Amino acid sequence: MDIYEVGKAVRARRLAVGLTQQRLAKLAGLSRQTVHQLEAGTISDLSFKRTVNLLRIVGLNFGPLSINAREKKHGLWMAAKNASVSYRGELTSDQLQQALATGQVPANHKSYLLHFLNETPLQIVVMAVEETAHLEGIEPAHIWTFVAQLAGQLGSTRSDLWL
Repeated sequence: MDIYEVGKAVRARRLAVGLTQQRLAKLAGLSRQTVHQLEAGTISDLSFKRTVNLLRIVGLNFGPLSINAREKKHGLWMAAKNASVSYRGELTSDQLQQALATGQVPANHKSYLLHFLNETPLQIVVMAVEETAHLEGIEPAHIWTFVAQLAGQLGSTRSDLWL
């Protein structure tokens, strides 16, 4: 496998989960230009650590690049559990799905969604968005718009990632 194949796989997954190059770059701690060059096959080098982080964000891993392991995980459930970890009650995966699909905060769950936006590992956020889009039958890009809306509305400390 070479960097060109990695770039093709990253582009396919980025589009599948509704991420722009800019948003993926922010999530992975890279510049948009780096993501663009990787996808275009014009980048000469990308460190292993940066490559692994980028692949992790979009749910890929080395050897061979595949989403098989990702498809076995329940991103909405994982994200809802993560958002509920510090609270007595629970944000259910259905409630999280509804919030992501509509941009509306479920009653009495503002702090849960804020925790989801601020603390949930980025690859789990991507999984939750992907699952919500699939279950709702809408494009992931629409879900990302609602994520940004929720982040702004709730004052997320990671708002810059979701814009």
